[in-house]
Amino acid sequence: MSSTTETRIPTLYEWLGGAPALLRLTTRFYEHVKADPVLAPVFAHMGEDHPAHVAAFLGEVLGGPDAYSQHHGGHPHMIRQHLNRHLEQAQRRQWVGLLLQTADELGMPDDPEFRSALIGYLEWGSRLAVINSQAGAEVQEDAPMPAWGWGEVKGPYRG
Repeated sequence: MSSTTETRIPTLYEWLGGAPALLRLTTRFYEHVKADPVLAPVFAHMGEDHPAHVAAFLGEVLGGPDAYSQHHGGHPHMIRQHLNRHLEQAQRRQWVGLLLQTADELGMPDDPEFRSALIGYLEWGSRLAVINSQAGAEVQEDAPMPAWGWGEVKGPYRG
């Protein structure tokens, strides 16, 4: 492509369908969580607004609006939600796997580039959550919001 005909690369947020798609994903995901023996105990205390908060966080991370930072306190707030929860690798793996299963169930984009980028963030973010949930973890008040993009592939597959 010449520089005059370059196609704008959508953000991951745009590619997956924006806020409505993320809210469908997180709402359905947390319905599944309630029946999951590994995850239900971790999330039993979460309020009905939890899926919307997670959708806003994921949306911001994946290139959408900064709604989570504006209304909930950004990455430091998310870190605070994990302090002293003592999450384990089995819970982390189950969370990632169930979220991806839910994305499949809902027919979210499954092209290799998008899924690679999404899995990259979910692996990184969930491992960070485990670290931040252990005794002695502290919140960096100036921790920036993660910003996740396409990574090595530089955009969606356009076969």
